[in-house]
Amino acid sequence: MQLKFTKMHGAGNDFVVIDLISQRYRLRPRDVRTLADRHRGVGCDQVLVVEAPQSPEVDFRYRIYNADGGEVEQCGNGARCFARFVREKKLTSKRVITVETAAGVIELRVHNRDDVEVDMGVPVFEPAAIPFKAPQRADSYSLQADGTALEIGALSMGNPHAVLRVDDVDTAPVERLGPLLEVHEDFPQRVNVGFMQVVSEQEIRLRVFERGVGETLACGTGACAAVVYGISRGWLQDPVTVELPGGKLSISWAGFDQSVVMTGPTAVVFEGTIKI
Repeated sequence: MQLKFTKMHGAGNDFVVIDLISQRYRLRPRDVRTLADRHRGVGCDQVLVVEAPQSPEVDFRYRIYNADGGEVEQCGNGARCFARFVREKKLTSKRVITVETAAGVIELRVHNRDDVEVDMGVPVFEPAAIPFKAPQRADSYSLQADGTALEIGALSMGNPHAVLRVDDVDTAPVERLGPLLEVHEDFPQRVNVGFMQVVSEQEIRLRVFERGVGETLACGTGACAAVVYGISRGWLQDPVTVELPGGKLSISWAGFDQSVVMTGPTAVVFEGTIKI
């Protein structure tokens, strides 16, 4: 089948976006791996799929597949690109768009052609719900990886995150510790790993090693998780600018039991058709 797609990115986190409302096809894990392959396919961190909603109370169903073919719960940078995509493809004219994900319903607000605000929902700290193996909830946790004792924050932004504070993200051991922590036995569904440098109370630098992908230029849920962890530890004050290798995001969180709001840019790279 000839499948139409749009290549997009949010702060360098890149996606292949596919409309499966006007096209009829059922993506298989091998199809996702083909699309994501940077040498033999289109190339991306994640494949995003637009589907008709299962509930009449929302506008769309939003599905996310990592480059390894596995379906995941949430992707914040992808959500912003999703909002721009459905408007530019005239699937909706709304500026406030509700979509159902595997992690629940989220709300997307289109400010202008390029910038989109996403209500990412309330962060989850209970270990069993992350999921994370710990006897009880704590401000931080101790882990061992490659013989190194680490202090991490653990929470869910619809998907699991571990956050480490580092002195300098440029020299942080992302390549060594990222793969080890991703599959750490205390995270039964694997985990996204953020390496956070606090620049000031309202600015951080961040690198993220994403499960099923590797290090990416940006990770929206990772930015949210890092800011939430930093605010909860008293290191940061709302709102916070997050500088990632691919660009900057603005994250706002008013505190426990409140939603995290992320604002950032989107871009269309190109459109095409691929035989799948």
